[in-house]
Amino acid sequence: MRTARTAAALVAVIALAGCSGSGGKDGEDTSGDGSGGKGVNTPRLKIAMVTHSGEGDTFWDIVQSGAKQAARKDNVEFLYANDKEGKGQAELVQSFVDKKVDGIVVTLAKPEAMKSVLAKAEAAGIPVVTINSGAEHSAEFGALGHIGQDESVAGEAVGDELNERGRKKALCVIHEQGNVSLEQRCAGVRKTFDGPVENLNVEGTNAPGAQSSISAKLQATKGIDAVVTLGAPIAAVSVKAKEDAGSEAEVDTFDLNAEVVKRLKAGEVGFAVDQQPYLQGYLAVDELWLYKTNANVLGGGKPVLTGPAIVTEKDVPKLEKYTARGTR
Repeated sequence: MRTARTAAALVAVIALAGCSGSGGKDGEDTSGDGSGGKGVNTPRLKIAMVTHSGEGDTFWDIVQSGAKQAARKDNVEFLYANDKEGKGQAELVQSFVDKKVDGIVVTLAKPEAMKSVLAKAEAAGIPVVTINSGAEHSAEFGALGHIGQDESVAGEAVGDELNERGRKKALCVIHEQGNVSLEQRCAGVRKTFDGPVENLNVEGTNAPGAQSSISAKLQATKGIDAVVTLGAPIAAVSVKAKEDAGSEAEVDTFDLNAEVVKRLKAGEVGFAVDQQPYLQGYLAVDELWLYKTNANVLGGGKPVLTGPAIVTEKDVPKLEKYTARGTR
């Protein structure tokens, strides 16, 4: 595994004993047994995470695994909720502000929808950490800091990798229209890739529809020899779409999970971009605990980068056991 371009390497000691599982739409306790844990002798805290995840997106299971592990260590009750629509996500954040939680972790895939409610969190004295998306808006919206990868840098790294592999024409598949981070990834690819890059919008929560759209595009547009997907579930969909279309294009993807590792091993995916979602969840909870118990701010308020790193078939042996347990 090699770290791409200028992304900072973050060294952290993490107990890889994550507990996978999906959260709730209405903010139930997802810390495992409902009690969190008492790994430290600090006051009991309640920390909520609200993401833009759509149904069935396994990426967020990995984020939650990291968050739950930190919660057990830090004597934190961890609450999780998600809504793929910006308005719904903002309403969930407001519900946690009303409940006077001790801290909020939030994604900024659709930042304008979140601006007002995060101002209310700040006015209520509730510290916020942003993760995964919208790094450029984090400080402006009053967050302590941002944890994730620089999406433009990650996209540029993909463009460079495609050049090294001799690819000539790329299709960039956006599975959630309006998500600024996904658009930044495709723009980054376009910036460094020597060939043309065409975007294709699909509905990520509708796998059959996405597969049909990708297949039709590969059949209609000659010369596409690289399909870049922006999330692990869409990589599997694109492999099937490629087969349907009789295309020889290489499928490459952002994000890593057990399915992508399996397909890397089988040669069905060329490479993946790992942004370490487990680390994003773990560090976000840990940062809020450190801030509440010791006034620490991770990274001095600057973005803490968890990626990108390019993962290929040769990295599979050292990753398989971690993806199997849901921590990579």
